Amino acid sequence: MMGWDYGWGWGWMIFGGLMMIVFWGGLIALIVLAVRGLMGGGSSREASYRRPPESSALEILKIRYAKGEITKEEYEQMRRDLLE
Repeated sequence: MMGWDYGWGWGWMIFGGLMMIVFWGGLIALIVLAVRGLMGGGSSREASYRRPPESSALEILKIRYAKGEITKEEYEQMRRDLLE
């Protein structure tokens, strides 16, 4: 019975505490990454202002008209200007 405690001291207790911190930190990081992945990685407000870099001026004009940002007269005038 005298040899049971040999080699099991503070070192193993500190190691166990560190492993617990690593485990919970990893679990929390996985949850955060999963939530960000499901939500798209950003807010929907930011995504609405993004557009593909290859969008032409006419496509942007059509989108602005569809959103109601410009009137029909403004749309027609800008469209004529772009197509000249």
